[in-house]
Amino acid sequence: MSTYWRLFRNTERSVSTAEGLSVDDTLPWSVAQGDSPPILHLYTFVPSVIVGKYQDIEAALKLDRCRARGVEFNRRSTGGGTVIMGPEVVALGFGFRADTPGFEPGISGIFRTVSGVLIRALETLGIRAVFQPKNDLEVGGKKIAGLSAANETGACLLFHTSLLVDFDVPLMLDIMNTPLIKVRDKGYSCFSRRMTTVRQELGRSIGVTTVMDAVQEAFEERFGIRFREDHPSARERDSIERFIKERYTREDWIFSHKHPRSRMGVGRLKTRGGLLEIYLSLAGASIENVVITGDFFSTPENVHRLENALKWTSAREERIRENLASVWEEDMIHGLDVPTLTRAILLAKENQMRL
Repeated sequence: MSTYWRLFRNTERSVSTAEGLSVDDTLPWSVAQGDSPPILHLYTFVPSVIVGKYQDIEAALKLDRCRARGVEFNRRSTGGGTVIMGPEVVALGFGFRADTPGFEPGISGIFRTVSGVLIRALETLGIRAVFQPKNDLEVGGKKIAGLSAANETGACLLFHTSLLVDFDVPLMLDIMNTPLIKVRDKGYSCFSRRMTTVRQELGRSIGVTTVMDAVQEAFEERFGIRFREDHPSARERDSIERFIKERYTREDWIFSHKHPRSRMGVGRLKTRGGLLEIYLSLAGASIENVVITGDFFSTPENVHRLENALKWTSAREERIRENLASVWEEDMIHGLDVPTLTRAILLAKENQMRL
């Protein structure tokens, strides 16, 4: 007998950022309540741009251009970088337990497992993709999908991806601010040389629903399950409305994680875990305040633990390293380690002393 997972699939209309993200945040909540098996959500957004949980939206985007062009902007609950969404980009939310059979262990294993599903889906369409850690699927060195994840409900996780069926590069260039360090690190002069789409790779038109079919079938093949198309229950609808009201339509959510604007040194590094930005101020020889941001994957609790381990402690390199090591756990910030974080903090310290 087949094991059935639930499928929320929306092909009738593109949804607002508030609605789509609120449905996705409900997925792991519902699984964590014990009421549901894993849930896959396949859909598309209205023209929009969504930043990762730890990014400064005002630093990442030209918000005046977004407003002028009628492009929605919001912040998701998962980490990672900025993504441009719309009716020609497949949005995927997946809520599941970390111990679901078929997943490799750890956050790295989860990324490898789900990327394998997407690689298989693209393969059935005639596209050969590879997983490029930390969070990209690439075809011939060009990005075709970005992956992100978060854990807000204990043993259950939310996984996000956006799979580019088609893509508006001029729009991206018009509304995004891209740190020079990231451009230099990637080694490209414009996004059109770093992005690709399903249609571009196939050289022909293909529908979003066809791509969704391929993703659904690849999940079923990988995990030996069958999806049963479903809709949110009354309890789940209440949760969705709560997330819309209390999170995705509130400015204190959308504009959270702001970069400090004055008298703080900045240490910016491109790391295996993503773009890491440290904002630091000194009081004599001690760290008065420190803010850790970027497009990495972590949890608010872990970021706060690291920040608190550094505040009002010595700014000497050996003490920074010791304080970080005292609270550090594996995958505390996915893809980072204590030496890399220490290096970014020292760079911020050096720049702060120049102010």
